[in-house]
Amino acid sequence: MDRTSFRGIFVIVTTPFTADLRLDEEGLEATMEFCLAAGVHGVVANALASEGGYLSEAERKRAAEIVVGRAKGRVPSIVAVSAPHHSIAADYARQAEALGADAVMALPPTLHPSTIADLKAHYRAIGAATALPLVIQNVIGQGATTMSAALIAELVNEIPTARFVKEESGYPAQTVGEIIRLCGDKVEGVMGGRAGKTLLEEVRHGVSGTMPACEIADVHVALWHAIEAKDDRRVRGIFNRLLPLLDMESNYGMPLMKEVLKMRGVIGSAAVRQSGFRMLDDHAREEAATIMDDLTEYMLPAYRHRR
Repeated sequence: MDRTSFRGIFVIVTTPFTADLRLDEEGLEATMEFCLAAGVHGVVANALASEGGYLSEAERKRAAEIVVGRAKGRVPSIVAVSAPHHSIAADYARQAEALGADAVMALPPTLHPSTIADLKAHYRAIGAATALPLVIQNVIGQGATTMSAALIAELVNEIPTARFVKEESGYPAQTVGEIIRLCGDKVEGVMGGRAGKTLLEEVRHGVSGTMPACEIADVHVALWHAIEAKDDRRVRGIFNRLLPLLDMESNYGMPLMKEVLKMRGVIGSAAVRQSGFRMLDDHAREEAATIMDDLTEYMLPAYRHRR
C-alpha cells in the first residue's frame, strides 16, 4: 500500500449472512462491488462493523480472502486482526499478509480491560508478526481499553510498523488533534470512525479520512470529495442530510446497516449475529427510507433504495 494513499473514505465492509445465519459469500462479493462502484478509497475486513468477533476462524479467513481479492489492484485493503490475546492477533496478522492485504488494524486486547504493559505487549507482538503497516484502533465502549493520545504516541514511536491510527474514543476530534501533535511525522494518517458523525470537527484537527460502515458508502464519498474541494456549502448540505441516518445507525447498530444494504439491493438478507440490538420494524424501515429519499442525488443510480 502506498502510505500516502491512506486518505479518504475507507469503509468497514459488513459481513452478510443468509437467513439461517451462514456466511453469505455471494452477498459479500456483491457488497464489495457496491463499495468499489461507490468510489471508496479503501476497504477494511473483519472489523467491528463486519461482526468480526462473531466469525469463526475459517469464516474470518474466507471473508478476508474475498475482500482483499476484490480490492487488489483497485484500492488498499486492511484486515482487522483484533483478538483477546496478542498470540491470536499475530496469527491473524500473518494470515492477512499471506492473503495480500495492504495493512492490518487492531484493537487493544478484546473482552477485558488491559494494563499499559498488556497494551504494549499486544501491539509489539502484532508489529513483530508482519511487515505490514499497523493501524492502531482506539475505541470506547463495554470491555474496551481506551488509550490516551500520549500512550498511542508511545506505541507509534516504539513500533516501526505502527504508522496509522483509527480514533473513535470519547472525544475523537480533539484526540485526533492530540495524536497528530504528539506523534508528528511518525504518524502517517489518523482516521476517524463512529460512522463519521464527528468527521467535520475531525477535519479541523487534521484527520486524513474516516472509516464508516459501508451501507451509505457513495454518500460518504460524495461528502469527502466536497471536503477536499473545500466546498463548504456542499459539505454542510450533504452532512446535514446524512446525519439523521447516522443517528439511526448509532441507535440500531448492525441491523440498520444490514437493512439499508438490503433496501438498496446489495444483499438479500439483513440477518445479524451480533446481539444486543433490536431489528428494525416497519416504522423504522420507513423512517430510514424517508431519510434516504433526501440522499438520493448522492447515491449511485443502480443502488438507490427500494421501498
